[in-house]
Amino acid sequence: MNPNPSSSPCALDAIMQTVSCLRPGVDDIARYLQDDSGLKADAPPYCILRPRDTNEVAAIVRACQRDGRALTIQGGRTGLAGGAVPDPGDVVLSMELMDRVEHLDAVSGTVTVQAGAVLENVCAAVESQGWYFPMDCGARASCQIGGNVATNVGGNRVLRYGTMRELVLGLEVVQADGTVLTMMNQGLKNNTGLDLKHLFIGTEGTLGIVTRAVLRLFPKPERRHSALVGLAGFDQLTALLKAARGQLSTLSSFEVMWREYLQAAASVTQRTEPFDGACPICVLLEVESFAGDTASANEPQPGAARDPDGGNAAGDRAQADLHRFLETCLDSGLVLDAILPQSQEQAAQLWRLRDAIGEILHEMAPYVAFDIGIPLARLPDFIARAQQALAARWPAARRLLFGHLGDGNLHLSTGPYAPGDLVAVEALVYREVERVGGSISAEHGIGRIKKPFLHHSRSAPERVLMADIRRLLDPQARLNAGRIVDI
Repeated sequence: MNPNPSSSPCALDAIMQTVSCLRPGVDDIARYLQDDSGLKADAPPYCILRPRDTNEVAAIVRACQRDGRALTIQGGRTGLAGGAVPDPGDVVLSMELMDRVEHLDAVSGTVTVQAGAVLENVCAAVESQGWYFPMDCGARASCQIGGNVATNVGGNRVLRYGTMRELVLGLEVVQADGTVLTMMNQGLKNNTGLDLKHLFIGTEGTLGIVTRAVLRLFPKPERRHSALVGLAGFDQLTALLKAARGQLSTLSSFEVMWREYLQAAASVTQRTEPFDGACPICVLLEVESFAGDTASANEPQPGAARDPDGGNAAGDRAQADLHRFLETCLDSGLVLDAILPQSQEQAAQLWRLRDAIGEILHEMAPYVAFDIGIPLARLPDFIARAQQALAARWPAARRLLFGHLGDGNLHLSTGPYAPGDLVAVEALVYREVERVGGSISAEHGIGRIKKPFLHHSRSAPERVLMADIRRLLDPQARLNAGRIVDI
């Protein structure tokens, strides 16, 4: 924290003359006072500093150490756990000017980027060179790579490519004393002792500030093919997931949406509800096809199917496999109905429904948006108990469910509530999460908001060890104080 800042922060005064700086009362700093969680700072920070390179970050950290100032590290401020919200008097270190895509290695398939690079821009840059960075999430146009690393983001394609942890090869990190730790590994294998980068992935800036990253790339898919299918219930959902993973070799997404969520998504996007609301659960599937991945002319093909790019899809093995798979599922009764987009625009409309949660939440405020990990076998029990308990106490609130069920990540969004009831809502749901052996955070981190509930997912010895590691690396708790655990 920041108990005794110097009354004359000379070191920071010097830094503020050389680094891009915004000051409360002089500049418009409103956007730096909150993140997408809805949490907002009670009072302004000392200043907002916006470095352009690692040397400036290190200088800022050293100055804050000398002057007794705590730092709040900010990326795109798209998090839902309050991790980017500063304490009064903090120095906000915004990474937004460190946005360069520095180098793409087209031989080994890696890209080196600064931490403030926006995810969507990184994806576009590598795709223009024939490569592919598979991370994708609803906040793609705003979230930054450093924040993705700090929260170990999952996203829509984790089923095929894994979380951010699996996509990071190397990191550059500024430690709490200003030391620059360079771990810019370029390869998949490096068994030279402790892999230190993992100390900083998923720890939300509490152990060090990520400034640059080396990311793993993949061959660029030629096409993506989507389908929305309607199911009768949870038994069909688990059977479909098992079958899809076994029969669709390029399955990249398995996004599940319950009826109430789709009704809300159709309403805010002014679209017709899929299957006229007849299916209790819907799944949005996506497969990828690659250059040279063509089906044999002797294989049976769907008759008039067109690919999303407008060409004849009869020779595309991935699409043919998807169509054949869905035909089998429909014939067996595993799937009630299916929508196969006939154009890129139609596919985008389906994904628009999946990504509509931000607009939905505006209509539900004050709300709680849960990002939880639930063992798939325990999911029906969790949903039934949580829904029943919430409905019994707050019958007027809406409860919407969707998620990346391929990795057990469930999103429960519920509201509106009286502001004074929000903590009670969280406590109720997190007790149910603990009961089924789940995680209170699947991909958005702990931050400030979830810290009081960490004991539902981490034992006392685990929390003590996390605090010990933090104390070792940042003994004065200067970096993102008040997040995850206190020391």
